[in-house]
This record gives sequence, structure tokens and C-alpha cells, in this order.
Amino acid sequence: MIKVRVHGRGGEGAVTFAHILCASVRFDGKFGLSCMSPAVERRGAPVEAYGRIGDKRIAERGNIAKPDIVTVLNPALTQAVNIEAGMPEDGKLIVNARKDLGLSHTTVYLDATSIAMRILKVPITNTVMLGAFAAATGLVTLESLGKGMRLILGSRFSEEKLQSNLEAIRAGYEEVKRG
Repeated sequence: MIKVRVHGRGGEGAVTFAHILCASVRFDGKFGLSCMSPAVERRGAPVEAYGRIGDKRIAERGNIAKPDIVTVLNPALTQAVNIEAGMPEDGKLIVNARKDLGLSHTTVYLDATSIAMRILKVPITNTVMLGAFAAATGLVTLESLGKGMRLILGSRFSEEKLQSNLEAIRAGYEEVKRG
């Protein structure tokens, strides 16, 4: 089982990232289970969300203290919380940042905020970072992310907004593939 921890601030979509990711892997024939930290989510406060991906049904729930992969939606959190806490030596980070932040683990960086502002017109980076996650890990396909995103957001968003988020997923994927 692959354990994923997502760091964000309340209102930035960390929980939605985990829900979309875990719904999406099911379209690739895997199992996924997502949850959020039991702490109360306040807009702007640091929050964590969790995802588990496996080849078998997943019963384990709750916080992930030892993640294989950590995704960071807001670069300021690298100064506010220990995003590398509990990671194994071969763990991977996927970070929304314009430059190398000198982190200890293998890290993929991209400026997801600029991509989100260009495509979505708001600094909500979760869908951009989903595309980056797919490119960096190979754990989920772009096609499945599109299906998962529609499943989770379809009842809340207009078709135009869904299309913009699909474009944001693709842009994050392409940015990581370009290096």
C-alpha cells in the first residue's frame, strides 16, 4: 500500500485532492481510501489530508504518520510544519514552489500557483497538483483523474468549471513531464 499525505491550508483543496486521487485510482483498477485530519479545518490554517492506494481493499483509516509520498499545495507550509516528518529515506515530495527549497527527500517542484491563476483564475492548486502527482508517481492516469474529478466535483461545478479543472490537471502533468 502507498501512503500519501497532503499538506495545505484550509480552503485550498487538500481534502478534495485526497478524495479525487482515491476516487481516480479506482478507474485504474486499484483501491483508494481518503480521509482528513480529525482536527477542525479553518480557512487558512494548516490542514492535512490522507490517501491510501493499494491493489487490495483498504481497511486502515486515520492519520498517516509515515507517508511514502507527500504533496504540498502551499509552499509557505514548508516553513510552518515539518512536511518531511515520518518519511522513509526513499520517500518522494511533490511541492508547489518556484524554486528548490533544499528539502532532504527526492522532490519534484512546480509553480502550481501560477498555473492555477492562469487557468482557474484563483490560487487553488489542488487540481494542478493532481496532474503533477500523476506525472511524478505514475500511480494514476490522466484519464482516470478526469473521471475522478468529475465524480467528486460534478455535482458542485458547472461544465465550464469542470473543463477548466481538467485543463489544470493536464497543465500540472505537462509541467512535471517537461521537468
